[in-house]
Amino acid sequence: MSEDIRFGVIGGSGVYRMEALDDVQEITLDTPFGAPSDSYVVGKIHGQRVAFLARHGRGHRISPTRLNHRANIYGFKMLGVEYLISVSACGSLQEQYEPGHIVVPDQLFDRTTGRALSFFDDPAVGTDGLVVHVSLAEPFCAFLNEICCEAARQTGNPVHRGGSFVTIEGPRFSTKAESEVFRSWGMDIIGMTTTPEAQLAREAEMSYSVMAHVTDYDVWHETEEAVTVEAVIRVLMHNTEVAKQAVFNAVRALAGAGPSPHANALKDAIITDRRFVPEATIHNLRHIVGKYFDRAGA
Repeated sequence: MSEDIRFGVIGGSGVYRMEALDDVQEITLDTPFGAPSDSYVVGKIHGQRVAFLARHGRGHRISPTRLNHRANIYGFKMLGVEYLISVSACGSLQEQYEPGHIVVPDQLFDRTTGRALSFFDDPAVGTDGLVVHVSLAEPFCAFLNEICCEAARQTGNPVHRGGSFVTIEGPRFSTKAESEVFRSWGMDIIGMTTTPEAQLAREAEMSYSVMAHVTDYDVWHETEEAVTVEAVIRVLMHNTEVAKQAVFNAVRALAGAGPSPHANALKDAIITDRRFVPEATIHNLRHIVGKYFDRAGA
């Protein structure tokens, strides 16, 4: 690319485009992991180049369990993205997180099954022979979380800083028994896509944060109607405009930011003796690991 795009936005249910972008172009990418969900829409906010991707594709064509998360995140890395903001719909598992509220979580719990969770050591796509153990004790970037919290507060909506986000496989909603178990574990909100986005972003040495927009009380709340697509969409119509304004505010605040705090997340995470890592693997993952290998090719 002629100019790096430092900031990225991946939009979930209801957020399929960003009207605030100026000087817009679409970029279609192919990655070692296949095609991303859609073309990246690149434009400017406050003079900053921003790449936007509709997580489920425009028109919401791709089920959560069928998303090519690795292609989506790797595509952002190819564009040069350092700071990635996720906009995600979620259900509430606690009374205080009401529909219409925004949560910027600081912890993540994985209850998915069968998803590709890493870029590394996958012979099916030619990234085998490289084992990486990335640290994910703090799955979200604390610096970007602060930016997103303040950006969301500026919209006038209620915002919650911190919380534990459990990711389920989907595409179905939870049973009442499952929902009650998650509540008993201390989970605060529930969704279907933040895993594996968070760990992939860390492997790609990006800062990653989620603005989670509460659409419903899942199915545990006895005084509320059971969660349905119709009920979710009603709240999404309001949340969508709030989400776009919050992203606009966040990019404005990030304009002078230095490199991502996680720009060297792999420095002490590569365990494989680098002499034995296949050339093809280095080439296929060059946008992530190239700087760690003197022999990395173009």
